[in-house]
Amino acid sequence: MRRSILALSVLTLATPALAGPGDRPTDLISADLGVTEATFIACFSGVSPDPDHDPTGATQQANKAVLLPCLQQANPDITNSALDIVMDRYRPEGPMRP
Repeated sequence: MRRSILALSVLTLATPALAGPGDRPTDLISADLGVTEATFIACFSGVSPDPDHDPTGATQQANKAVLLPCLQQANPDITNSALDIVMDRYRPEGPMRP
């Protein structure tokens, strides 16, 4: 039993933190955005991802209205375009449609 717990602990430490639709790697996203991982996770917690990974334009706008200002508090240099580029990079289903 002790080995199982240790193996699980090591696996947990080696696995990047994940959040959001498709379980994106929050460590990589936050680094690309120039914010801490904790900041990205906190900001993303206010987002309502579409379970089918096909949000309407209105849903995309509502989510961005929550996410972008929160991230900009930590890094004012994050633009709407920069956020789109980074999030698309890690979106498992590929870039969002316009």
